[in-house]
Amino acid sequence: MYPPPSPHAIFLMGPTASGKTGLAVELYTALPVELISVDSALVFRGMNIGTAKPDKATLAKAPHHLIDIISPTEAYSAASFRNDTIRLMNDITARGKVPLLVGGTMLYFKALQDGLSRLPEANPDIRKQIEQEAMQIGWPAMHAKLAEIDPASAARLQASDAQRIERALEVHRITGKTMTALHQETSGEALPYKLLKIALVPSDRKVLHTRIALRFEQMLADGLVEEVKMLMEKYPELTKDSTAMRCVGYRQVLEYLAGEYDLSQLHDRGIFATRQLAKRQLTWLRGMDDTLEVDCLHPDLNALVSDKISYFLR
Repeated sequence: MYPPPSPHAIFLMGPTASGKTGLAVELYTALPVELISVDSALVFRGMNIGTAKPDKATLAKAPHHLIDIISPTEAYSAASFRNDTIRLMNDITARGKVPLLVGGTMLYFKALQDGLSRLPEANPDIRKQIEQEAMQIGWPAMHAKLAEIDPASAARLQASDAQRIERALEVHRITGKTMTALHQETSGEALPYKLLKIALVPSDRKVLHTRIALRFEQMLADGLVEEVKMLMEKYPELTKDSTAMRCVGYRQVLEYLAGEYDLSQLHDRGIFATRQLAKRQLTWLRGMDDTLEVDCLHPDLNALVSDKISYFLR
């Protein structure tokens, strides 16, 4: 007896502002798919403007799983995502539909497909040592240290990203291995699905940068600053180091509200941070195997991707 064929699933991945949500909505209306959000920011309730969360009309037209599932004071890990998503994928398959996973949190995609990496628990003593070093030489210098140890991790991080730099250095000091190496040493619990992995990659990075700038300007016009004020009033325990407030845009607004810079600088810093996020996402995509790259600037993107998926599902 031959084993039954693996069910189908689709990854729709890409950097921020590459048009993933609009494309996913069109695919939902044309194909037998259900959508699962793969976005570490969209899980938070009340964070709508700065996350570019699909609006109510869009979600009514094309519902997404894993949006608005926790408050901004809670944490959501790659392990939580993997457990929730495998359950959802099984349910979707049982309904005769195909899971279409759409988003830009590349670590979630990797954890889902390959299993969870074997990262150690936090060590308070080692973290204290790292923080003391950083107080003496600054986080850019700590980032330079990380670049010597783990160039791949350093390339994905800004020199000001203290928390992630600290974690990468901590992992190396605990295990003697880099975070990059440990991410490759997964639990071996591979995803039992036949995958089509579509990567939306811009043929012209300048066009993506223009989209990013226009979108952040629209977020400010739509009330991003007011949204952050509301969140801080509703959840006074939030700080700029809270997981939710580390999302791109939100930290910059918090720093603006704290008087660290003016509105013009908020505009520039928000756009720069979003461009850096897109750069990290594209770095992840370039390192992934078996992806079908599609130009997100293609004039007939929806039809092109729909045809690729239809062929895959035959």
